[in-house]
Amino acid sequence: MSKYKEIKGFKVQTLSTDTAASAVVGGTWASAASLNTARAHGNSSNQGTTTNTIYFGGYPPAPSRLAICESWNGSAWTEVNDLNEGRSNLGGAGTYTAALAFAGATQPGQSHPVTTESWNGSVWTEVNDLNSARRELAGAGLQTAAMAIGGNHAPSPKVANVEFWNGTSWSEGADLPTATSNMAASGLTTSALSIDGSPTDVKTFQYNGSAWSEVADTNTGRNNLGGSGSGTSALAAGGLTPPGPATANTEAFDGTSWSELSDLSTAMSAQSQSGAAASGNTDAMMMGGHIPPSGTTATNEWTAPSDFSKINLGQVYYNSGSNAFKVTELSVPTSTWASGANLSSVRAQMFSYGASGPTGAVVGGDNSGDVALHEQYNGTAWTEAGDLGTARGNEGRSGSGTQTAALVYGSFSVTNIVESYNGSSWTETTEFNTPRRSAGGAGVQTATIMFGGRNPPAGNYALTEEYNGSSWTEVGDLNSARYGGSGSGISTSALMISGYTSTYVNLVESYNGTSWSEKSEVNTIHYAAGASSSGSNNTDSLVFGGTTGPTIQATTEFWNGSSWTELNDLSTATNNPGGTGSSSSAISAGGNTPPRVATTQEWNAPELNKTITVS
Repeated sequence: MSKYKEIKGFKVQTLSTDTAASAVVGGTWASAASLNTARAHGNSSNQGTTTNTIYFGGYPPAPSRLAICESWNGSAWTEVNDLNEGRSNLGGAGTYTAALAFAGATQPGQSHPVTTESWNGSVWTEVNDLNSARRELAGAGLQTAAMAIGGNHAPSPKVANVEFWNGTSWSEGADLPTATSNMAASGLTTSALSIDGSPTDVKTFQYNGSAWSEVADTNTGRNNLGGSGSGTSALAAGGLTPPGPATANTEAFDGTSWSELSDLSTAMSAQSQSGAAASGNTDAMMMGGHIPPSGTTATNEWTAPSDFSKINLGQVYYNSGSNAFKVTELSVPTSTWASGANLSSVRAQMFSYGASGPTGAVVGGDNSGDVALHEQYNGTAWTEAGDLGTARGNEGRSGSGTQTAALVYGSFSVTNIVESYNGSSWTETTEFNTPRRSAGGAGVQTATIMFGGRNPPAGNYALTEEYNGSSWTEVGDLNSARYGGSGSGISTSALMISGYTSTYVNLVESYNGTSWSEKSEVNTIHYAAGASSSGSNNTDSLVFGGTTGPTIQATTEFWNGSSWTELNDLSTATNNPGGTGSSSSAISAGGNTPPRVATTQEWNAPELNKTITVS
């Protein structure tokens, strides 16, 4: 527990409301281009955005059920390939290029389907069924990690059952506290909300990755509403308020309570709402819906200002409205991966460097042969910079520095070549002592360490070498000789994450400037993964992707100095990506899915106001 006297000497601003929440208060709905087909009771890629989402299923007048799927590009809807089975009141999850559609209702009198379909950006494919048939359920998550929440299946009017999709099959998970149907949902399988439901619930249930708990009630009880956002920052809009008509009510959840915001321009129900978990309650869209007597083609976009100018990150302030001290900070656990600009060419096994995302650089790599290509990212686009003197790739992450002062070392072809970058060109500099490939690395241009690696004839290495800007010196060895692990940190405070010994391992070792010590293992093996925290230390890191051998993975894990926590997955599983940045802002570039790709994914932690305990 901190004490108020301990912040003596700091300025503590008094505010009537939280600035992060106040920004949402200024949000409004605006009309956008209409759907091609009027309908209600469809569903969407719930992690879509206001520039990219899909809407599928639904019905016009009953009893017909539609298989129609439409894709949104930020300005217009386009019809794309239909679902294999027409249905309404179904669950949905994922993004506009990687989505799931599951359960729902077909023709009246027919059994509710357990069918699950997977969308790859062009076609729907049937995959493994749900265990329990239902309609009027809610969906949350991604194509590779989704939730089917509650719903309705005669003769039981409502169910509490929740099923989890792991990318291959469904399994039973923790039930809702109360059987519910026709509710909205938001978030991912690690953090989600179930909002309201039939007939006039005001209950909000929050999932923390293992169990559901009841949190703050909404202000208006309703069913058939739309919802979007994360497990701690969400939007709920529209719906039915039996026995009365549809409502235009919009509310925002800030992790603690619900606040009423600007209404929809037209009251409606049974609409679908889409908004990425990273956007929370500041950015969403709503499409379709029921405006008696039929469905609608209406599309509405919600935007809220994001002005946090009154508060700086890390600043303590006093909220006079809630009588609480708070601090504004970045929330790593609620971060998600979002698409960025593509590299100029597909490749994997790059060297990478950069101390803070979403900027950084990748150089070299493999594209059916070693390349010398060097690209830098400014958060919006990749730009080609000076090429390496020697084309090469490397399975380990062995690059250090910034976009104006960098160092790369080693090669998959087993060399000890080192090149230094001055902001415009690369120059060969002092070679390290032991040639090897697939080593890890950490540090800056003038203070770097290189560790592990292999030379096939000689086997695996535990060697660590330190560079001081002019020469390499052998220092304390790893406890476990291995290669293909990820490096993170600086030369006096680094991590070696996962790798390969005689098998794939989840070992983690920490370097203190003198010696290595074993730390808590990662939850999932991350051989040939990306890592962040270049230029940071060994108490704050992110590792993502990689492989366990036959399986390429999307898992992201966060290191807080003592333990690893699984966070939101990469949008696409990949190994050998270029990884740079910090735990709160990072990029994953290129890699092998397979095939090799040029895609970039950005990781950015949202700002939030956290209540702190004081006395």
